[in-house]
Amino acid sequence: KEGFWPDGMGSSTRAPIFVIGFARSGSTLLERVLDAHSQIVGMGENSVFNGRLEGIRQRIVEASVVGDLQKLPDMTREMAEEVVAEMKERWQIQNKERALQHDDPEPARYVDKMLTNYYNIGFIHMLYPNALILHVIREPLDTVFSAYKHDFPADRLAYTCDPKVLAELYNTYRDTMDHWEEVLPGRILHVRYEDLVKDLPGVSQSLIKAAGLAWQHSVLDFDKRKQYVNTFSTTQVRKKVYTDSIQSWKHYESHLQPIRDLLGRRVKYDQVTTLPGYYKPVDTEAKEHDEL
Repeated sequence: KEGFWPDGMGSSTRAPIFVIGFARSGSTLLERVLDAHSQIVGMGENSVFNGRLEGIRQRIVEASVVGDLQKLPDMTREMAEEVVAEMKERWQIQNKERALQHDDPEPARYVDKMLTNYYNIGFIHMLYPNALILHVIREPLDTVFSAYKHDFPADRLAYTCDPKVLAELYNTYRDTMDHWEEVLPGRILHVRYEDLVKDLPGVSQSLIKAAGLAWQHSVLDFDKRKQYVNTFSTTQVRKKVYTDSIQSWKHYESHLQPIRDLLGRRVKYDQVTTLPGYYKPVDTEAKEHDEL
């Protein structure tokens, strides 16, 4: 948004692709689809950006406190380039560990997937005003119910075991996304999980185009690509896309009224896929149902 901060902040690079959302929303599938392109690499769930975020915040605060705002453009550009350099270094290490060919081309894009980075959109935009920020969205009850029933390790995502805490965090996530849409309208590109699994070719082509890269048909064969997957969705993402999980909550509808009540008005999420040039196909089944 014009005037959000001084001009010239951050780096013009488009190398990072940031993926945000809520747990069990389809982010791993999205990353795997992107990673199937020869010029894009998925970095897993160990975010390089987040590893440096505390230092980034501190340097910006210190410059602001002493009134040295003229240095901010150069400082943010330097910090942005340092993050990308570490992404490249990590990719080089991973290449050696997987015994890939030494002549593999260096990726043009690095997927940095940390779902809770919806809290940090401001910092991301400050450092990378041209980078893609992809927000993956899934039907609210499918998202929350999937997170609730999933057996996460005790030291990670333990909050999903408590419906009240889970619903509170989901509502906070939605409030935060509304905030960014208000102050940085159009900056975040939304991707519906339901569109991704029902129209993989259409969404995938729009994703690659949004990344500024040429289309490769191999993207549609993402499940055949052998790569380490550091996520709780490992089994699912090594399969072809499937639609069984869409509205799966309805099988337990009579038991989920307490969660529906906790979500309140957030039980619906009407946000559509906003990838440039993407047009959702007509849902034939829904159209036939409406005509009956």
